[in-house]
This record gives sequence, C-alpha cells and structure tokens, in this order.
Amino acid sequence: MDMSQYMDIFIDESKEHLQSMNQLLLDLENSKDDLNLLNEIFRIAHTLKGMSGTMGFNKIASLTHEMENVLQLIRNGEISVTEHIIDILFECFDTLEEYINELSKSGEEGNLDSTSLVNKLRMIIENKDSEIKNIEKAEDNQKEVLEESNEDDKENDVNNAITIETEYMTDNVISKAYEKGFSAYKVKVILNKDSMLKSARAFIVFNTLEKDGEIIKSKPTPEEIEDEKFDDSFELIYVTKLDMETLKKEIMSISEIEEVIVEKIMPENTSNNKNKEDLKANNALKPQLSNSKKDNKITKGRSKTSKTVRVDIDRLDNLMNLVSELIIIKTRLEDMDNTRNKQNMNEAVEYLERITTSLHDAVMKVRMVPIERVFNRFPRMVRDLSKELGKDITLNMTGEDTEVDRTVIDEIGDPLIHLIRNSIDHGIEDPATRKKLNKPDSGTVALRAYPDGNNVVIEVEDDGKGIDLEKIKAKAISKNLITKESAENMNEQELINLLFKPGFSTAEKISDISGRGVGLDVVKTKIESLGGLVEVHSELNKGTKFIIRLPLTLAIIQALMVVIGDEKYALPLNSIKEITTIKSDSIRKVQNQEVVLYRNNTLPILRMNKILQVKKEPARKDELIVVVVKKGEKMAGLIVDDLIGQQEIVIKSLGKYLSGIKIIAGATILGNGQIALIVDPNSLF
Repeated sequence: MDMSQYMDIFIDESKEHLQSMNQLLLDLENSKDDLNLLNEIFRIAHTLKGMSGTMGFNKIASLTHEMENVLQLIRNGEISVTEHIIDILFECFDTLEEYINELSKSGEEGNLDSTSLVNKLRMIIENKDSEIKNIEKAEDNQKEVLEESNEDDKENDVNNAITIETEYMTDNVISKAYEKGFSAYKVKVILNKDSMLKSARAFIVFNTLEKDGEIIKSKPTPEEIEDEKFDDSFELIYVTKLDMETLKKEIMSISEIEEVIVEKIMPENTSNNKNKEDLKANNALKPQLSNSKKDNKITKGRSKTSKTVRVDIDRLDNLMNLVSELIIIKTRLEDMDNTRNKQNMNEAVEYLERITTSLHDAVMKVRMVPIERVFNRFPRMVRDLSKELGKDITLNMTGEDTEVDRTVIDEIGDPLIHLIRNSIDHGIEDPATRKKLNKPDSGTVALRAYPDGNNVVIEVEDDGKGIDLEKIKAKAISKNLITKESAENMNEQELINLLFKPGFSTAEKISDISGRGVGLDVVKTKIESLGGLVEVHSELNKGTKFIIRLPLTLAIIQALMVVIGDEKYALPLNSIKEITTIKSDSIRKVQNQEVVLYRNNTLPILRMNKILQVKKEPARKDELIVVVVKKGEKMAGLIVDDLIGQQEIVIKSLGKYLSGIKIIAGATILGNGQIALIVDPNSLF
C-alpha cells in the first residue's frame, strides 16, 4: 500500500499533536500531580505511536512506545513525576520534533539516533536513576569529544577546495566578460555554525555582490538557498571589476560570515578550451544527469513551509454559498444579453460587486490562521533559557487568537525567536543586579499581538536594563559608522536605528544566545521583506519594546493608483500618510537633496519619474502632486504626474526577473487587462 499520499496529513497532524504536548509538559512542570495533564500527554504519545507505526516510521513509534510505558506507570501511581522525568520527556519531545521536521524536508526520519533516550526511559521504568545519571555523564563526555572533533572538521572545511564547476553556458559568459575588462571568480562563503536565518544571510550576500557585478551560477541553486536547503556554506561563480582582496572584504563586512575563499577563473581554464569531443560527450550527458537529480529532488525533497491550512467548516459553507450566488448572477447576466435592459444590467453589476466583495472577505478568512501557532513555541524556549542563564523569567502572552495570513505565519517565527532571546540575554538583568535596582527577582517578557486597521501589530517588551544610548554612540564611533560630530547631532531614534546596522552589537561578551552582532539587521530585512516595519522604544533601566507592524495579508492589498509618465503604478495604501500639492518654486536643495518646508517640518522630495527611469519628461507645472509616504518616523514626498484613485489589487510576484530591483514589490493586473507595477515605498528611505 502506497503511504506517500498520506504524508502531508501525517506531518500536519503530528505537528499539531507536538504543539499540544509542548504546552502540556510546561503545565505539568507547574502541576506535577495533575492527572488530566498526564492523561492528555499519554493520549498524544499513543496517537503518535499508532500513526507512525502505520506509516512505517519505526524510530518515532519506538520512542513514543517507551514514553507510553513511563506515563502509564505514573498514571498508575507507581512512579511520581520529578523534575528529572520532565526533563527527559522534554528531550523526547525535542527528538520527535526533529524527526517530524526531517520528514517534512526529506520524506525520511533522518539519522538522529534515539537509542540512549529510549534507554533512559527504560531506566525510569526499572527505577534506576543512578544509571540514568551515568548514561548522561557518558553522553556529556562523548559530546565534548565530538565538539573538539567538529572544530577540527570545521578547520578542514575552510581549507577545502571549491567544488562549483563551470559549464558550457557559464564559460561563454566568462569569456565575454574578460573581453570587456571584467574578472571571474569562484567564491565559497562559509557562515558561522550557529548562524540564525541562514537564507536571509545568504540573501544579504547576494544583494551586496549584485551591486558590483553579476552572479552567474550558485551551488546550491538560488531556490534551494532560499528554502535553507544547504549546510553552512554556499558557492558562487561571480563576474565583476573588483579585485580579489576587495571582493573578500566586501563579503567579510557582512556579519555571521566565518570565512570567504576566492579563486580567480582564467579564460584558459574554462571548459571551452578542453577537448571538444569530451565537451560534446559531457554536454550530452548533462541533461540526463540533471533531470535524474531533479526527479529525485521532487520525490524526496519537500517544501520548508506547510502548504495546508485547517479551515473551519462554517467558513467553507460560506464560500460555497457565495460561489452558488456567483453562478446565479452569471446566468442572470447571460439572460440579460437577450433583453438588453440597461436598468437590469446596472442592478446585476451592483449585485455582482456585493458578491465578489463578500467572496474576497471569505477567501481572506480561509487564509487566516491564529498567531497562536507561532506563539506556542516560546514558553518552552523561555523555560530552557531561564535555566541556562540562571535567570527567573516570566513570559506573558496576549492576543494569541489574532489572525494573520498563512504566509506571514511561516516567516515571522525566526525573527520573534531572535527578539525574545535578545530580550532575555541582553535586556533582563541577572537576579543580583535586579535586586540592587529594586526590581522584582523575576524578569518579565511580554509578547502581544493585536489587529490595527489593515495591519497586525506584534510587540516584544521586557522590563530589563533598556538601551544605553551612550554605549551605542561610543560603539558606532569606534566602528567608524559615524563621526563624533554627527553623533552629537543624532536624536534618540537615530541612535537606536544603529542597532539594525549589519554586525552592530553592544554586547560586552559573546554568548551562544546573543551578542555576536547577529540578528537585528537580519530581523529587519526579514520583516521588511514581508512588507512590515520594526520600531524600537526604550527607557534606561525600565526596559525595551520592539514593535513589529505586518500587513494582514500578502495577497490582496488596498492601493493608490497613480500615473508616472505614460505608465500606471500602484502605491500600497498602508504606506501613505496623505496626498497634497506643492508649488514647484517652493522646492529647495539641501546637501544635494530636494526638500520642501511642509507643516513646519522638512520633507524630502523624490521625483518618481527619475527614480523609475520613465523616459517621458513631465510637462512643466507650477503645482505638483505629492504623495506623502511614511516608514516609521521617517516621511518623504513622492512627486507623481496624476492620480487615478484607490483600488483593491491582487499582488502577483515577478519572481527572479525583478529580484534585484528593490523598488518594485510585484505587479498587478488591472480591470482592462493592463499590467501595473507595485512600488515599495520602504525601499525609497
């Protein structure tokens, strides 16, 4: 019997069960005698055992079977729940989660060995705690040996030769590049082993390189890098006018880069100059080999994010009713073609408009899922970090039932993980320091979500030491990010924004949790790629609050349609503050930037026809139409030629074709069939 057809259902249901188990284990830690909690955990372990056994996943089945045995003895009163037993049950949870994650990526359980964990569970059953401790001690010793071995392996990896190969097409590009005075390089970029958001880090490398040249091949492919289907390194073939040393410095200036290896490709070393017959034979084989690999990838590789959504049956009923209404109106419009009654036609169009609006709302609701699916992972993380750092931390979560688009749910988890870890390690003081400051021994991290118009707001707030602006200033000056003179003129918000510079950190010592200059720049990049914004508010010795604003959906937005030259463009409505007109002779230049005095503030002016390189010069006007857009505290005025009006538009991605053009967020198809590009105002600041 072919079980592959049930794989997606198995993975989705397993993840739901594990999510419940995580919360139940946290509750059990606080209420060790609660039999209801034990029964629920037992039920989940039993269900997972049955499901995995049916699917043929023996590692999961074996581990959950031993968990069942331990839980049954506790239910019968033969063993009492201890902190030690809960720690082992959490280990079981982590292992099961790793198995499920591996299944979602590759379709297999992977190489993780849970034998020692199974043995620990058996020792609990036999009531041999001392032997469990011996096993754990042996494991710790083995871990130290492995860590030393891994360090050696890491050094070997750095010295490894670059494996990316040129091929017939890239050879032609390299040859032509040399003719035009460019150089070609093979580049291997090795990330820090503990790098978070590897794909976002690779994205920053790609963006940096594309400013001064062109990446003509990567290993793995850009799609695999985007899905984080690579270890700690990736390789590129890169054409540029930069010399080798400058190229290395450019990449090494990005944080979380462990090492960069660069080899120059000379035209005589490309396969164009190899034996022609060998080349012919190789080229004949390449399509077969690549197709074979591709087929294998399709069979075994799986998407990083889930493609399914669980939908309330009432929402589906509503969708069904609306589709029925659409069929009725379609029939009515067909009949009208014969009667040609104008009044009836107008009524039918109004009716159709009401149905499509309701249908849009219904589909939106189907796509929406509670943010609880992301929040549920954090109580366990906070518990583990509290133990590791010796801090007493309370996590308060509110607004878990706030709904956001499914695509946002998949992407927002990692940035939130970093912000919470940052608050706990960087923000909240140790118990002794808190006592001196007359603060409660227990530090608090608040995680909130709530809707705000067409946005969802997520806040991460701690009651820690806050952000020391003087320390930021000193660090930025020492890193040559700003001068002493400019530092004196910077306001509080401008200084705080320095935290989002790549590699910037005020940490006095490096830890595994934070303080490597990791993250805040990547967090910002990730959130802005979702069309969102990050704000920071801080008060010394009172705490820090990170505010993330995200669009409700990434699929359908309200936009202002404008004309620039001969083209129509869309500006997202949530970025627009207001629309006004200004006199052309009121524009002044300050440090080569056009500005205008607007409501007693200096407003930078951007001429969209120049930015978008519209060829047609606008007619000279005394009065200019200005769309004022905002990004956090910043504002700018965009000069456009004409306004069309507000429209609801469906965003269509332009994929790789415009991936290097930040100002274009996508495209939409208008009612008359024309294409309009969507401008991303965030990229203009």
